[in-house]
Order: sequence, then C-alpha cells, then structure tokens
Amino acid sequence: MLAYCFWLVFPQWQPRFSFLAGAQANEMIVLRWLHIIFGIIWIGLLYFFNLVLTPAMKQCDPELRIKFYPELMPGAMSWFRWSALITVLVGLRYYAIHLGTDAKNAGSPSLVGEWFGWWFLVWIAAYALIYALQLPAKGILDSPWFRTIGVAIVVIVASWLILALNGGATVSNPHLAISIGGGIGLIMLLNTWGVVWRVQKRLIAWTRASAEQGTPMPPETERLMRWNYLTARTSFWLSFPMLFFMAAASHYPFLSTVPR
Repeated sequence: MLAYCFWLVFPQWQPRFSFLAGAQANEMIVLRWLHIIFGIIWIGLLYFFNLVLTPAMKQCDPELRIKFYPELMPGAMSWFRWSALITVLVGLRYYAIHLGTDAKNAGSPSLVGEWFGWWFLVWIAAYALIYALQLPAKGILDSPWFRTIGVAIVVIVASWLILALNGGATVSNPHLAISIGGGIGLIMLLNTWGVVWRVQKRLIAWTRASAEQGTPMPPETERLMRWNYLTARTSFWLSFPMLFFMAAASHYPFLSTVPR
C-alpha cells in the first residue's frame, strides 16, 4: 500500500518494463540464466580443485589428508558432476534453438540434424584423442609440452572442422561460437563424469577405509591420482577458450555477420 501511494505521488519514478512476446524468447532467457548459474558452480569448483585444493593437499600431512578427504570430496563431487551435467543439457537446448532458427532461415529444417550430427561426431572424436593424451605415461609422452601441444592441436582441428562443416551463408555467430565453446564444454563434461568422478569414487572409498579401518591404500592409488590431476588440469585450461567462445556467441560476432 505504501509503495502504491509513493508511485501516485512520484509517477515518474515508477518502473517501466515489459516482458518479451513469444514463448521462445522467454525460454531462452531462462535457459541462459540456468546455464550461467550451474556453469558458475561447475567451473568455480573446477578452479577451486586446481588452484586451491590440489596445492593444499600436497602440503597437508598424509594422516590428516586421509581423515578429511572422505568427508570433503563426496559433497564437492556431487555438486561438481551434477552442475556439469545440468549446464551442458541446458546449453544443448539453447544450442538447438539457434540451430533451428538458422535451419529455418536456410529453408531446410533437416539441417538441424545434420549440423548437430557433425558437431557431435567431431567433438566425440576429439575427446577420444584428448582422453588418450590425459592418460599417465612415461618418457616423452609424459612431457607437459607434448600433452599441451597435442591437446591444442586436437581442439584447433576440431574447431576448424566444425566451422567448415556447419558454416554457411545463413549460419549465425551464436551457432558457430557455441559449436566451438559447447564442443569444448562437452569434452569437459566427459572428463568430469568419465574420468574425474570414476577416479574420485575409488579414492574416497579407499581413504575412508584407511581412516576408519587402517586399510593401506592400494598400489594403483598414485597412478589414479596422477590421471585425475592430468584430466582436471586439462579441463582447467580448456575452460578459458570455452568461456571465450560462449561469451562471443552474444557479445563478439566475429565468426558470422548474419544478424540474430
């Protein structure tokens, strides 16, 4: 009531807004909102693991580490993996809307399936190569330079392929930018569920057994920790180009001049 009286006295201070007409416009802002929220949780935890937790664990007393690790990581990994999945699923729906718009503008709705199919195949093939580069190895295969250059080449080639396969006169910048940023995000999701979570489940169980029953850590612990580290670090570095292309989808139209 007080607010209503205030607006009557000062009508020029009344807020003026209007929701966009059409279900799709409102769906897209909700999708972007959810994508940002869960993306912040996912990438925030990824940065925490890489920049804070891993260095702290190296300096921590082994006995203390075994005690708090099974208490800390289950909750952290739950937020990490599920926020990653929601982020990507919501992003895929957002991506599909852009594909549908571009296909409609091209006069061929069937292009949605073709574009998505190429996108999925290219990035799954890229992940297979990156997965191999993340495995613990010896000699030159374990060199940081070898891994870094290898992953960079795979991502650059995959990005180039997807631009060549999905590009066209009617293809928009959001379509192409998300094709790259979303592809890198897909690799990070597969890392989260396919490597990090698989390894962490074992480490959590082993450290809990060690803390509660005095069971010694299995011999393969060191190898799994190394694999987890390499995978998390790969995702950490991939997050930078991923975030650039996701932002460029709306704010830096350098891949296409088609208006959206």
